[in-house]
Amino acid sequence: MNAVPIKPEILRWALDRAGLDTADLASAFPKLAEWEQGVSSPTLNQLEKLAKRLWAPLGYFFLPSPPEEKLPIPDFRSIGDEPIQSPSPNLLETLFSMQRRQAWLKELRVEDGAEPLSFVGCASLRDKPEAVAAQMRNTLGMATDKRATTWGEAFRDLWINAERAGTTVVCNGIVGHNTGRLLDVEEFRGFVLSDSIAPLIFINNADAKAAQMFTLAHELAHLWINSGGVLNFREMRPAENQTELFCNAVAAEFLVPKKQLAAKWAQLDDFFGLASYFKVSPLVIARRLLDANYINKARFFSFYNAHIARMRADKAPSKEHGGNFYANCDYRIGRPFADAVGRAVKAGRLLYRDAYRLTGLQGKTFDKYVFRAGFETG
Repeated sequence: MNAVPIKPEILRWALDRAGLDTADLASAFPKLAEWEQGVSSPTLNQLEKLAKRLWAPLGYFFLPSPPEEKLPIPDFRSIGDEPIQSPSPNLLETLFSMQRRQAWLKELRVEDGAEPLSFVGCASLRDKPEAVAAQMRNTLGMATDKRATTWGEAFRDLWINAERAGTTVVCNGIVGHNTGRLLDVEEFRGFVLSDSIAPLIFINNADAKAAQMFTLAHELAHLWINSGGVLNFREMRPAENQTELFCNAVAAEFLVPKKQLAAKWAQLDDFFGLASYFKVSPLVIARRLLDANYINKARFFSFYNAHIARMRADKAPSKEHGGNFYANCDYRIGRPFADAVGRAVKAGRLLYRDAYRLTGLQGKTFDKYVFRAGFETG
């Protein structure tokens, strides 16, 4: 087959973008170094295989210069003076996949006559965070006097109540169902696609469970002010832009109400003990105590800096939700979304081909999960 001329700078861009070990790639593509130097060119078949390994669209390799990839939603991933990094293929593919799910679900709900969700956009940055947190608890049916016994139970309660309110919540630490493509928590902790008909929240399951709790509450706050975006904030860090500062404050009050904090602080002068009680990270507790004047700035920053250092030293990712593939699908896809797909397929409103694309499942695997025992078509 004839060689396909590609520009070396495009290939180098694709290699850097993927972040893969070139030594491993060289074993599959022995002439990779020659292609990168412009000494020779791959065949079309070789280029197609390379593009697939690099998670890059084939068309990119025929562009005159490397493309500038930007997120299609607001990017809140900056931390202090650190520059915002270009989105990785894993983040982009995950985001585009969730946008497809949202677009399909919105179209289905509109066809079925669904009314806009009243809580989306019902608040603004001018409102008091305490008032918005109270609205969130009321809408989600989350009583302040009810405490989960485990971190998993606390997250699942919030996740289920958010979905009952009409929000699709996806929690995944990999791209789709590909266990070889891990999502990097240093790049993003989650994102929210705000919409009054079919809002969607994505949580990076590579993060610690305590951080996931705060991310979910934070992203729900984004829905209350109808603001979407990709996030990699550090919980309750001292400085943020106005939107992030507001959503942080709402999430903190939602998870750790000031009145309850005062009572527990009088009983338990311990950041980690309070974190375990409220099912949040110690950073959230420390900032809440600072805001309530229970601790001074010196103690806060001493703890904050030490805890950040410990977190950087311990980069072990959170494990997936158990070892059962179909149980994990509840988090990666969401039962309400899967049920909507199943009903649409049964009613002839969605082709199997498109259902496979939306869920990432195919054939018997799709049938076993979506049309499980107890599935209702009505």
